[in-house]
Amino acid sequence: MDAEAVDTEAADARRAGKREAAPGSGSASTEPLTGFHIRVTATTFGANFSDGYALGVIGAVLPALGETMRLSGVWQGLLGASALIGLFFGSILLGRVADVIGRQKLYLYNFVLIAVASAAQFWAHSPLVLFLLRLAIGFGLGADYAVGPTLLSEFVPGRLRGVLLGSLTVLWTVGYVLANILGTYIPINGTTAYWLLASGAVPALLVLLLRIGIPESPSWLAARGRSAEAARIRRTYLGQSEATAAAAEAAAAAQPPAARYRELFARGQATKTWFGVIFYSAQVLPYFAIYTFMPQILATLNISGADTQNLVLNLALLLGGVIGLWPVQRLGRRPFTIGTFAILTLCLGAMAVLSDGSSGALMVPFLIYTFVMAGASTITQVYPAELFPTALRGSGVGFLNGTSRVASAVGTFVLPVSLGHFGAGWSMGWMALVLLLGTAVSLVWAPETRDTLTAEDLPH
Repeated sequence: MDAEAVDTEAADARRAGKREAAPGSGSASTEPLTGFHIRVTATTFGANFSDGYALGVIGAVLPALGETMRLSGVWQGLLGASALIGLFFGSILLGRVADVIGRQKLYLYNFVLIAVASAAQFWAHSPLVLFLLRLAIGFGLGADYAVGPTLLSEFVPGRLRGVLLGSLTVLWTVGYVLANILGTYIPINGTTAYWLLASGAVPALLVLLLRIGIPESPSWLAARGRSAEAARIRRTYLGQSEATAAAAEAAAAAQPPAARYRELFARGQATKTWFGVIFYSAQVLPYFAIYTFMPQILATLNISGADTQNLVLNLALLLGGVIGLWPVQRLGRRPFTIGTFAILTLCLGAMAVLSDGSSGALMVPFLIYTFVMAGASTITQVYPAELFPTALRGSGVGFLNGTSRVASAVGTFVLPVSLGHFGAGWSMGWMALVLLLGTAVSLVWAPETRDTLTAEDLPH
């Protein structure tokens, strides 16, 4: 059965379920946000905060580590990309595992790995050990990239799915900006660098404690034929009536229990999968590269008051992420994606042309790029979960996150080499071409999924 047929069956089940549901039993459009919804949302938000902090902190301490460890340009690139490499393997391998064994186990145990590896960075005094630990952190975060948004989308009311999934990126940005601000205003030396690296264990431990007791996704259980367990979770945690739970289970049961991985590329699904890969990769490649090496870029561009400008850019990141939640919901996924790609392409193109200009001339497109990129990145948490049916969602979201992290790692590794050999102008130029590719692919392939129903959008 291909993905198109899966969606057709699920739609039939939803219509049937709606006819059977008792009046007033609740629907996806009216279901209230409960304390349990808030708890699941908070733990997933915390995971994204931890991710942003972990990826931001390495950029903050790399200059100091470069001196104490005598790092070459290659080692700096490897350490900058290490967590992203781990994210690739974690997303690809464990996204599929989540579709087979369930979401809950990975949702809990991946943060055991993240907390332990984060704390162990305090004693990582060689580049190889630090690289391996950050690889492990990335592996755990990669699992959460696949499982976290998937579980959240399968628990929360459908009417809130877009804004809550989009908000994940805002929390990522908060963690990232906090790490950068700490790195800017705390004197970083051979000792404080390790304290800052290890401090990532604190939010990871808090997330781990909050996740204890979160149940399995009832949609996944129903798709596996475990209807009694699914019904109990719906009644106990979501407060649903028998009629509401039965309608939701009918929709979930229409999905095959575990679709084969190759169905990501079957007729009716392949275009969505490849669009997701290219749009996600094109967006995050310059994002991670630029903000991992922000101090070096500001120095290469000869921008005065680098610390102040760095702070301004980080605040623009935060503000853009918050404001970006509104248009992604109101404009729809397709126009939002195309429009932001076009603006980002123009901004980096302008920076390439103006690379020998004054600080003021360079900072205008840089600020616009930063603000729009932060807002645009909200779509990376919304689109992936909406491009795939339940049976493929863990695999699909994991595949998109994994491949995008390959692009991020490539960009993060190549940028410092590019800056050293070709300068800022050419470096901004090739990243603008990456964004231009994203614009073109989005124009041709981007679907509108804002009003798409998943099997969970019938009353949970």
